Amino acid sequence: MPDPVRTAAVRAVVIVAVTLVQAMVALLFTLAASWWAFPAVLCTVALTVAATWAVLDVWVTRQVWRQRNGVISVPSSSARAPRVRRPRYP
Repeated sequence: MPDPVRTAAVRAVVIVAVTLVQAMVALLFTLAASWWAFPAVLCTVALTVAATWAVLDVWVTRQVWRQRNGVISVPSSSARAPRVRRPRYP
C-alpha cells in the first residue's frame, strides 16, 4: 500500500475507533439518564460524519494514487507460462 493511502487508512481507523468509543459513552450516558447524554449524542453525530469523511478519503486517495502512478503489476499464478503441451490425437 502506498504511503499516502496508508496514512489515510491509519487516520480513518483511528477516527472510526474514537467514534465507536464515543457512541458507547453516549449510550451509557443515555441509559444512566445523565444530563451529559445530549452533548455526547451531538458529539457522536459529528464524529460519525468525520468517520464517514475519513473512510471516503481513503477511497479517493487510493483512486488518485492509482490514476497518477498506475497499477503495480505483479504476475499472478494465472500468468505463468503454459506447461509442456501434450500432443493431440485425432
